[in-house]
Amino acid sequence: MTGRTKILLVDDHAIVREGYRRLLEDEPGIHVVGEAGNAAQACERARTLGPDVVVMDIALPGSSGIEATRRMLKDQPHLRVLMFSMYDDAIYAARALEAGALGFLSKASAPEVLVQAIHAVSRGERYVSPDVATNMAGAAAQPGRSDLGALTPREFEVLRLLVQGETVRSISETLALSEKTVANHQSAIREKLGARNSAQLARLASRLNLSVKPD
Repeated sequence: MTGRTKILLVDDHAIVREGYRRLLEDEPGIHVVGEAGNAAQACERARTLGPDVVVMDIALPGSSGIEATRRMLKDQPHLRVLMFSMYDDAIYAARALEAGALGFLSKASAPEVLVQAIHAVSRGERYVSPDVATNMAGAAAQPGRSDLGALTPREFEVLRLLVQGETVRSISETLALSEKTVANHQSAIREKLGARNSAQLARLASRLNLSVKPD
């Protein structure tokens, strides 16, 4: 890749995007070409702006950054996505990488680490921040993780929305699915996780750090 690396910033907080923009535009090899505040904007601006790297938050309104990554890469498989999130839990990192993200960086990382990660991803190299890598290494020993791993990508996205209080109807609108399909996913999720009702599902999600949406 020659010239400056073109970046699309995706985060639902404008003030956060502005902080990242100022940081990155001080770097001579990086050029921020645009911003987006949700998954739909991110996919549209990725098509129109032609970034080299998308720096993507997970906790977006509606569809998550993981779902946005999956959609982007379906249309533009050449894109390189760096997930940059307050979530440092192993399951999110694993799901993001499964969706096609090339890197996963915790927002607890130092600013210079973000720059390093962008350069690595722009070269086609995988980059996982040390704190996230440590969590991923220890995840296998934690009860319940294998159950979450059994969920399909779509089931995981439905679960994430369910435990944030979304209804079957609102999820169907967000994910462009029929209500019947969402209900079927909900039933499959409960069966795989051994949750007989919504309350049990919510408790399990809380224990696995899925129910809290970071600011």
